[in-house]
Amino acid sequence: MNKPDRIIYADNAATTAVDPRVVEAMLPLMCDNFGNPSSQFYSIGRRARAALEEARASVARVFNCSPDEIYFTSGGSESDNWALKGVARALAPKKRHIITSAIEHHAILHSAAALEKDGLDVTYLGVDKNGVVDLSQLAAAIRPDTALVSVMFANNEIGTVEPVREIGKIAKERGVAFHTDAVQAAGHCDIDLAELGDVDLMSISAHKFHGPKGVGALFIRRGTKIASFLDGGAQERGRRATTENVAGVVGLAAALGIAAASREENSRKIGALSARLTEGLLKIPHTRLNGHPTQRLDNNVNISFLGVEGETILMDLDRYGICASTGSACASGSLDPSHVLLAIGLRHEEAHCSIRFTLGEDNTDGDVDYIINSMREILEFRRSMSPLYEDILKGENA
Repeated sequence: MNKPDRIIYADNAATTAVDPRVVEAMLPLMCDNFGNPSSQFYSIGRRARAALEEARASVARVFNCSPDEIYFTSGGSESDNWALKGVARALAPKKRHIITSAIEHHAILHSAAALEKDGLDVTYLGVDKNGVVDLSQLAAAIRPDTALVSVMFANNEIGTVEPVREIGKIAKERGVAFHTDAVQAAGHCDIDLAELGDVDLMSISAHKFHGPKGVGALFIRRGTKIASFLDGGAQERGRRATTENVAGVVGLAAALGIAAASREENSRKIGALSARLTEGLLKIPHTRLNGHPTQRLDNNVNISFLGVEGETILMDLDRYGICASTGSACASGSLDPSHVLLAIGLRHEEAHCSIRFTLGEDNTDGDVDYIINSMREILEFRRSMSPLYEDILKGENA
């Protein structure tokens, strides 16, 4: 099989290439209109302020909310930290309990762990075999002192889309604020915050939808009690001190607008590619799809290939010119199995054998076929030397 003359990038859940139109929108804010948006006594500063506020309005239009409910941050992790810690600080000491799920991104799980060290109680909701949160468990977990429920919109590893509307309704009926980490969903799912009226806080990050790295946003619905996150200045209406990354914010808004305008078209194309990839890979013996079979992000294909370590497969894929991952990019330095895969009931050896492919609009049918054929060759070679795979075959024959 001939190696293609370009890298086949299939790790768009980790990050995406910046759209050239986004770069074009950002450049004037780096060169000509480089002013500090807080410097309003001269024109360069006023132009920077105008660009900042137009970007805020643009993001609000996409999500159907008010511009004064959008706060710009350094990315999804900061937005998640602010949501959990800000609400906890604002409602302490009367409210000392937070609910989240066992399959959240580490930005949520580590923030929750930090709050536990500060004396708060945290309930971690279980999920079913497809990664869907148990709504009855959520309702039973809410207490009089519950400050916040935080459940992600869509899982970054297995692609499962959570029942956000139902979760928000349960939280609202009990008078509890609801935060959703939409870092993987924004730009890919239709998110209307006026329609999802029970979502009080939502995190996004630009680099997941062809924007720049290092910039994100937190939606905070009017009336939500939340403490400021950074002290030292009046930026972001006094809630997040530090000079705004105006070029990055403009890039975020441009990327989000492009993603929203092409979402349906991209969803059809990428969904077809993912279905083709899933079908081809599942024809390989001893494989299983992880995550919900239908209620999932269009671009996500997470499959366990029994008998071969995921890290070994990734190194082989790299030699074939293919970029993929074993799960969250933020946890790529860890040798522990994915907490998400363990939570949906996989054994350690199954979790260790899992690969995540996340496709983008630049991928083609040829890319998908090349990935399938490459995986066949890799697995045939690696399994021929694997004692673990020999045990699987012996067990099957027995």
